[in-house]
Amino acid sequence: QVQLVESGGGLVQPGGSLGLSCTLSGSSAEIRRMAWYRQAPGKTRTLVASMGNYGTTFYGDGVQGRFTITRDNAKNTVSLQMNNLTPEDTAVYYCNVAFRNPPGSEYWGQGTQVTVSS
Repeated sequence: QVQLVESGGGLVQPGGSLGLSCTLSGSSAEIRRMAWYRQAPGKTRTLVASMGNYGTTFYGDGVQGRFTITRDNAKNTVSLQMNNLTPEDTAVYYCNVAFRNPPGSEYWGQGTQVTVSS
């Protein structure tokens, strides 16, 4: 059974930093991409950052230069370091893993709350 377990969310003041981590278990299938999404109240889920198998990264709007995504392929872990956080970063953050086969197969973590507030 494929599982994605996230950790690291919480409450932080504006300008602060948080790190999120997500570990994949239950599958040895080839991973195509690992990513983080977020969903704020009343809004759609949007891509925050992703990393492909060759280290190619993509960052969503508003996080470039503040957030950094990393992967540890040996541990099947993807992390997100978030710096200089603002209240607009408040959301539930979801880990996402897309496998190469079958095409279109992907899994989601349960989500972890990040709240930026003074």
